[in-house]
Amino acid sequence: MIGFTKLLCGTAMVADVLRGDGSEKLLQFSATSPIVVWNVTHRCNLRCKHCYIEAGDRKKNAMESEITTEEGKELISDLAGMNVPVLLFSGGEALIREDIFELGKYAGSKGIRTVLSSNGTLITKDIASKIKETGFSYVGISIDGLPATHNRFRNAANAFEMAKEGIDNLKEVGVKVGVRFTINRYNYHELKDILRFVVDSGVPRFCMYHLVYSGRGKEMTGDDITNKERMDVFNTLKEFTLELHQKGIELEVLTTDNHADGILIHRYIKENMPQRADEVMELLRMHGGCSAGTKVANIGPTGNVHPCQFWTNRVLGNVREKAFSRIWNDTKNTENTENEFLSSLRNKGAYLKGKCGKCTDKDVCGGCRVRAEAVHGDMWQEDPCCYIESEE
Repeated sequence: MIGFTKLLCGTAMVADVLRGDGSEKLLQFSATSPIVVWNVTHRCNLRCKHCYIEAGDRKKNAMESEITTEEGKELISDLAGMNVPVLLFSGGEALIREDIFELGKYAGSKGIRTVLSSNGTLITKDIASKIKETGFSYVGISIDGLPATHNRFRNAANAFEMAKEGIDNLKEVGVKVGVRFTINRYNYHELKDILRFVVDSGVPRFCMYHLVYSGRGKEMTGDDITNKERMDVFNTLKEFTLELHQKGIELEVLTTDNHADGILIHRYIKENMPQRADEVMELLRMHGGCSAGTKVANIGPTGNVHPCQFWTNRVLGNVREKAFSRIWNDTKNTENTENEFLSSLRNKGAYLKGKCGKCTDKDVCGGCRVRAEAVHGDMWQEDPCCYIESEE
């Protein structure tokens, strides 16, 4: 995750990270235990084109195979023992699970900061109040374009209007809410309109996701934007972030799943604010580039553990058979294929090939291994979505 606002505007400093004040805004630089994304269900009331776990209206037997409430609490206790800083409840649509508030409250009682990912369409006033009472610190709502584009992308006629209502209901009860936007060739031209929508809605956080070729998203490989368009997107976000900061408008802008964004921010800072260049590079080093298998982990609906939520074809183990803490930390036995795989992710610089392997900034990026695997059939090959040229 690349914090445009933090890096461009200096709202995060190395000294703050080193001081270890536990601030949520610094987790991307300082987390020692992984942020865990738990897909609590395959079920969803929508069928989105880019869904990385191919969620939908599954039959009852799929529901019965999901982690139970008691298994979930056992998992949460284990995560608390690891001092996991954030547990993000996702889906499918997490709000479909009847015990979501029970699980969320239990996680909070164990000292874990809880976050909810939702399509927003089920967040009525009553549900918004329950989210508030449960203690969820933040809700990310997916908006993938203006109404017609979003509804087409989500395969529902009124998905945009319902998501907007969900955002308003959360704001009304005082729950922090953000907009998540996955860019592709169908909504690329609407980015500026969505940024204006976010500002006009009074939403304090905007996170743009680069498309990852996983699940149904793999079928959209040919629908991704070009690398030239990626550069245009970077410039739009950079100018937008600086403009808002100059106007005193508080909106945090971030991007996910393309750490080349961070390299370009450093180059911009080096050219325009050279006194801050070393600070920004040190923050990028603290972040460490792609977080799969290091600062981010994923647990699927049936308990399978993955390096990140987009890498569902890579299973490290199952929490029904072995505690998550053991799966995540036991990497010394390299005779175990999963352990060897996880160890390699934590030393990815030694394995990278192609453009990524030659890059002088690979320690702060590393590319997306999921995209590399999807396009080249080799997880260590170069990320096809690296859109920057070498400084030479």
